[in-house]
Amino acid sequence: MVATIVASLATSLLASSVSHSSATSSLFFTKLRPSSGLRFSFAGAPLCSRQAKFMAHTLARATLGLTQPANIEQPKISFAAKEIDVAEWKGDILAVGVTEKDMTKDENSKFQNSSLKKLDGLLGGLLSEASSEEDFTGKAGQTTVLRLPGLGSKRVGLIGLGQSASSPAAFRGLGEAVATTAKTAQASSVAIVLASSEGLSDESKLNTASAIASGTVLGIYEDNRYKSESKKPQLESVDILGLGSGPELEKKLKHAEDVSSAIIFGRELVNSPANVLTPAALAAEASKIASSYSDVLSANILTAEQCKELKMGSYLGVAAASANPPHFIHLCYKPPSGPIKAKLALVGKGLTFDSGGYNIKTGVGCSIELMKTDMGGSAAVLGAAKALGQIKPPGVEVHFIVASCENMISGTGMRPGDIVTASNGKTIEVNNTDAEGRLTLADALVYACNQGVEKIVDLATLTGACIVALGPSIAGVFTPSDDLAKEVFEASEVSGEKFWRMPLEESYWESMKSGVADMVNTGARPGGAITAALFLKQFVDEKVKWMHIDLAGPVWNDKKRVATGFGVATLVEWVLKNSS
Repeated sequence: MVATIVASLATSLLASSVSHSSATSSLFFTKLRPSSGLRFSFAGAPLCSRQAKFMAHTLARATLGLTQPANIEQPKISFAAKEIDVAEWKGDILAVGVTEKDMTKDENSKFQNSSLKKLDGLLGGLLSEASSEEDFTGKAGQTTVLRLPGLGSKRVGLIGLGQSASSPAAFRGLGEAVATTAKTAQASSVAIVLASSEGLSDESKLNTASAIASGTVLGIYEDNRYKSESKKPQLESVDILGLGSGPELEKKLKHAEDVSSAIIFGRELVNSPANVLTPAALAAEASKIASSYSDVLSANILTAEQCKELKMGSYLGVAAASANPPHFIHLCYKPPSGPIKAKLALVGKGLTFDSGGYNIKTGVGCSIELMKTDMGGSAAVLGAAKALGQIKPPGVEVHFIVASCENMISGTGMRPGDIVTASNGKTIEVNNTDAEGRLTLADALVYACNQGVEKIVDLATLTGACIVALGPSIAGVFTPSDDLAKEVFEASEVSGEKFWRMPLEESYWESMKSGVADMVNTGARPGGAITAALFLKQFVDEKVKWMHIDLAGPVWNDKKRVATGFGVATLVEWVLKNSS
């Protein structure tokens, strides 16, 4: 879809005329109308041949390699919560989530857990016998699927939850394991039940069902848009048994589907290669979200010229080397009715590709081939916008801000030693062009503060130092506000995403001082994630509560070689906590 939009745009541009100045020719978006979808507008005098050639090259970059993603629909699974006996359920797979304690057996090798004992009795003792033969003990990650007669289901699956299961992450893992099992068996209908659910409170049952549904949707989905062949998942329906029923639970399951859909959207953005997802294409995707939920979302996409008027020299300095022009994205959510009690901003780093600039990424471990992921922060922010457009929480206004561009190398590019001036007037000596993300975020944070918000959370794949400190699964959190930290960590308990609060050690700022400007953009190597956060702090109004999240590690699953969609779920939960 993205590539098609840009390809048709290039064709129409070369056949028409565009406005231009003596310095540059600017692509810009018109205001969107819900009924007409995405529109682009060009006007003015004809281009000279040199300018036309340059603009054609600029737009053609989005179709480099002739790659266009296939239009594959997200999985549509019907979820239902039911209070029926497992013996009455009919379908392809009955999946039972079990802990190691649930799998305890007596001296006769029979289950002690009442639910498993009853199920085993219906199966003539074959379940306990088969689990012993398979050496299934309920450890996390263990799965065994058996075709046993005696029930309405064709197969019975045991899914290990580990020593105990109480967190959203554990139950999301159960859903993902069930999805994997369903894909392998080509099952169309599945029921999921916990061997031990008696001790769960009503609220825990709601959250458990939601996490299972979310895991199932995320587990069944595969991003095959760039593959020549792909198989459509067979799974159509999932019944969640023993966790209650009724409208409140059905609403919770719908919420899980909305958030999961947004996580998948975020994954697709990060998975998309830089020759497809250019800054213009990312802006088009953002505008499409606003168009889809125009009752609560509006879009304002700023051109380079408009950013220049706002004196965003730090952001524009990074963008200067690329043939693809920058696009500054601003979506705004306002509830359909009622008073607004809180104003929030979500700011995401949006480097659709980062070469490192003149400090080019070289050598083993530089991961330049993965630098399409450097817009992972913007994917989380735009994914949250999509989810909130569906959920429509009352009482809260949310600004979604992305300073999107590429960090490339050319004769027009920013050089080491250059001094750029941010929109709050502070000057920055660029001692490393590969520390570009913070330069774009500087102007984005100033812009966010100017929207009159009370709280800002920014997300960025900012430093390798944070991966060294926390590994590939945990995001680093930096904030001077204990209250804001509490809010976000409470939201993460619901989402199941992992965060760790890091220190903002002010004494480290000494290494960020410049002899000729207000600051440099990188400090000493030790504590690199901390000095990066301290740099961002210089561009946030003291009256605004602010948090920086470095998600360089968890944005990407290196084992599966795909994006994770990290951050979307936590941002949605945080906004809901600030909603009335």
